Amino acid sequence: MASRDYDVIIVGAGISGLVAARQLAEAGRSVLVLEKEDAVGGRQRTRDVDGYLIDRGFQLLNPSYPSVKRFVDIAALDLHPFGSGALVRDKGELHLLAHPARHPHHVVSTLSNDLVTAADIKAFSSWFGKATASAVRGRDESVSIGEAWDRAGLTGPLRTRVLEPFLAGVVATDDLSTSSSYVQFLFRMFALGRPSLPSRGIQALPNQMAATARRHGAEIRTNITVDSCADEGVRISGETISADHVIVAVGPEALAPLTGSEAVPTLGLTTWWFRGDEAPSRSRFIALDGDRSGPVLNTAVVSNVAPSYSPDGTALIQASALLSTGHVTDQEAADHTASIWGISSADLSLLARDDIRHSLPEQRPGTVRATRLSERVFAAGDHRATPSIEGALSAGARAASDVLSVR
Repeated sequence: MASRDYDVIIVGAGISGLVAARQLAEAGRSVLVLEKEDAVGGRQRTRDVDGYLIDRGFQLLNPSYPSVKRFVDIAALDLHPFGSGALVRDKGELHLLAHPARHPHHVVSTLSNDLVTAADIKAFSSWFGKATASAVRGRDESVSIGEAWDRAGLTGPLRTRVLEPFLAGVVATDDLSTSSSYVQFLFRMFALGRPSLPSRGIQALPNQMAATARRHGAEIRTNITVDSCADEGVRISGETISADHVIVAVGPEALAPLTGSEAVPTLGLTTWWFRGDEAPSRSRFIALDGDRSGPVLNTAVVSNVAPSYSPDGTALIQASALLSTGHVTDQEAADHTASIWGISSADLSLLARDDIRHSLPEQRPGTVRATRLSERVFAAGDHRATPSIEGALSAGARAASDVLSVR
């Protein structure tokens, strides 16, 4: 066989491609990572806007994810956790529902409002106790979350005014078609860990992973646009860089054009970033609109959780909505965000808006997506496992393992 330029070429320097690069470089393979943007990170990117740290959409890192524990130096990220639970706007008032073990001083207030009933708690516990192993492995044989909650008898206000708006912001759809076992996995991770923000923004995660991959010998090039990927290597501006194997670690929307593989459906979110002279609340909990009186699904005073996101102590507030809602004006988002917090929209000024068409791949029941696309081409990314940082990391590690197992 003719000599090739590299053992492995990885297209995409998001966290899935970076973990694959690390694993392969550690194993002694020559690795080239190609990224079309000007920096690593993929969906995990952070920018500076007037001194504020603005992530590409509202993103949280859960340190309880198994692959985060395995591949990430968590302490070095200086994580700042959100409260475990949520503030819920219900009939014009904000109510706190808090994790009883993490916030025992809020147990009485959590259980004494109309959002939590004994029947709902029993039904939720029945659903939550079911196994999730198949979804974690990327093979999902469960029913939809809507059907699962119906079967469990979870039909009261805990579902309709708390869980449904919360879940819609997590999985980027409110049609309740998402796999039940995937949602169980997410909720189990929420129970075990506290979703957090790195002090220097979510991009601190891929930056750390890129530095680790480079230390092990991986070469990473940015501002490189790949035209196509095939068994012989990758095509760039009409020329081929050859490799024994190729891992395509791009978003689901980019995979099909590069490889000719089947397209993966995606879901979108819009996130607004507002500045306030003062925080509308000192809370570190995400706030939901249980009344569903507008487009915003959730909002949070990010600077309460991670003060480093603000340059001067003023408030940084995020608000997120489904892209499928249709076009939402900045004023509509500001008005609804302000109503959730019980303030005037005049107190909010827009810093940035992110319309992210491909925030997450769909995860419907029965989802099975192979890693291997052809004899020498493999796929990585959360669309090969579960739509999450855990899914991206585990899929990247699995693709690397598959390459190493080829004889």
